[in-house]
Amino acid sequence: MPKLTVEGFDTVDVEEGKRLVLAIEQDAHVDVLHACGGNARCTTCRVEFIAGEPARMTRAEKMKMEERGLTGVRLSCQIVCDHDMTVRAISRLEGSGRADPGKTPEPTIQPPPEWV
Repeated sequence: MPKLTVEGFDTVDVEEGKRLVLAIEQDAHVDVLHACGGNARCTTCRVEFIAGEPARMTRAEKMKMEERGLTGVRLSCQIVCDHDMTVRAISRLEGSGRADPGKTPEPTIQPPPEWV
């Protein structure tokens, strides 16, 4: 079972293959944003990896990152927990001024992943 550490929170065990955005919210109990519902459209679920960054990414993540000119961060909605990871949750509900974090993401990566 992979271990997830979100900076400033306890390390938790995560079900193999669970989406990182859901693991951060449901297992680590961190108020991560996911305004687009975890569909690689908004970048509010972005995290910074401290350790365990996956080598591959989805085409949707790559395109959104390039479109927004983002570097040094990843979209947690496009990553599955298949190994130990340590992340910093950058976009959180607390202090965002938003009423809620967004629609709960589906259990599987959306759009269906094309790995690059």
